[in-house]
Amino acid sequence: MIFTALFALRLDGTVHWSFWTVFIPIWFWKFMVVIGATIGSYVWWRYPHFRLEGEAYVHYKAMLISLALHLILLMFELLVCDKLDSGRHLWILVFIPLIFISIVSIAVCIWAVKHDRSFELELFCSVNILQFIFLALRLDGFISWSWEVVFVPLWILMCLSLVGVLYTIIFAGILLRAPEVNPQQRRTSFNSALGYTFLVIPILIFQGM
Repeated sequence: MIFTALFALRLDGTVHWSFWTVFIPIWFWKFMVVIGATIGSYVWWRYPHFRLEGEAYVHYKAMLISLALHLILLMFELLVCDKLDSGRHLWILVFIPLIFISIVSIAVCIWAVKHDRSFELELFCSVNILQFIFLALRLDGFISWSWEVVFVPLWILMCLSLVGVLYTIIFAGILLRAPEVNPQQRRTSFNSALGYTFLVIPILIFQGM
């Protein structure tokens, strides 16, 4: 949220900081990811008995996958920052790490499903590969489509997400009226519907603006 506010202020000219300064929240986030992975790896190798606990290996592998994806994202963010500050790269080159991570994320999503792991970031990247390509080509001027056309892949994705939100709301309403459903299931379903609503609707409003 801090980065979004700083980035908007910088684009509007309200602040005149370097983009490297504006991106400080991103750098801090990535620093914390690396620190967390380092500590996790240290514990993993320093205390071998932890490896015998249930799905410890799966958890460790998931951490390494997450670290790798974040490092690739860091490469993209560094290129974006350099592009905004110097303008010496084509946007298509800047987006190469993001396109690469979108392809890799497909395999990561499959792995996550098999091992019952969450994969929200990976799913977002994998389904938006076409959007990333269109955006880079439009920013470089290789295509002259209107922005409405450029964002068609994202519109399709958001429409599907809206259908999912409506489904969760209807499902939560059914559970609230079903007497045989226990309160915990009702609460979980209601919270899920509420969470998806507050996630998708603001994004739709932002995209429309």
